Amino acid sequence: MLCISVKEFLFWKKKQLSKGGDHRSLAFLLDCVGGISTSDLKSISINPVGELHLKKSLEFLESIWDNHLQKSCPIQYLCGITFWRDLKIKVTNKVLIPRPETELIVDIVFNIYRKKSEKLFFAELGTGSGAISIALALAYPFSDLVATDIDQDALEIATRNYTNSSKQSNLKFYCGNWWSPLESFKGKIDLAISNPPYIPKDIYEKLPKEVKNFEPKVALLGGKDGLKHINEIIQRAPLFLKEKGWLILENHFDQAEKVKQLLIKNKFTSIEIVKDLSGIGRFTIGRYK
Repeated sequence: MLCISVKEFLFWKKKQLSKGGDHRSLAFLLDCVGGISTSDLKSISINPVGELHLKKSLEFLESIWDNHLQKSCPIQYLCGITFWRDLKIKVTNKVLIPRPETELIVDIVFNIYRKKSEKLFFAELGTGSGAISIALALAYPFSDLVATDIDQDALEIATRNYTNSSKQSNLKFYCGNWWSPLESFKGKIDLAISNPPYIPKDIYEKLPKEVKNFEPKVALLGGKDGLKHINEIIQRAPLFLKEKGWLILENHFDQAEKVKQLLIKNKFTSIEIVKDLSGIGRFTIGRYK
């Protein structure tokens, strides 16, 4: 631990923010790498006296901050972790950084299956860092879960995240494209979830450089209209879901009605568009027959 005065630290912090960037990203860096929590920051801003204990030197923290500003690399990749719901998740540029709005997927599942003691069978397609599946595995300890991803590197990160987050063994990972690794589970799945690549090609080309230049293209680009992977997932879902099984999909802000029509076309019922905290129809859910 390194010990510095609060006044020295606050002067340094002001200097870093004067270079650019935002308060939230710097607070994230200080928390993850420096060992200074958000509550610590609030406390010293109210009472700027005494000393602080840092896990890393100000010079080291500044080097990360400068890298973030100069290259526009997401601070989560530079720190190697992110926080999602109540999980601490390892991330690299092999996986998408889990977004706060995606946290609502877990709440949608909670609304469908209120009894956490039920023995169910869940599947997640395109798990990335594993955040969604890990949250559900922890919440439903008596259920079994399978999660797929096309990228073996992503699965290694997801597996490590699961090991770090839980001592349970109710989540298994499989490498392959969407449903393909799950052939032995046809007709057995109570609920399937996916946050697939859904960004249309023309919008992908205009994404901010901190997204386009660093996050995996395979996890973002959804073909010309953004619906390529969503369509594939919906078409094959009836083979794998139990009768009355649920499918939950995250989609682009303007795709919900189109996804709804794809679900109707493939004999899904009880279809609902669920809005995120910004009032956007971010999720489309349906029940097979």
